[in-house]
Amino acid sequence: MAGRQAGSMAQAKKIGMYLLLIFVIYTVITSPARAAELVQSGFVGISDAAKAVGTFMTGLVN
Repeated sequence: MAGRQAGSMAQAKKIGMYLLLIFVIYTVITSPARAAELVQSGFVGISDAAKAVGTFMTGLVN
């Protein structure tokens, strides 16, 4: 029984990833400028988070 549930969860995850991929491709094709803005803001968010972690670690060391 547990193996069947794990298999169906894996299948649902696989379908979800395909849907996400299709959505991303659709967004890039229909609005490439907006897609570029979203990617840029994502990278800015990651960069800001990394800087904050660095600042926190520096504060711990000092």
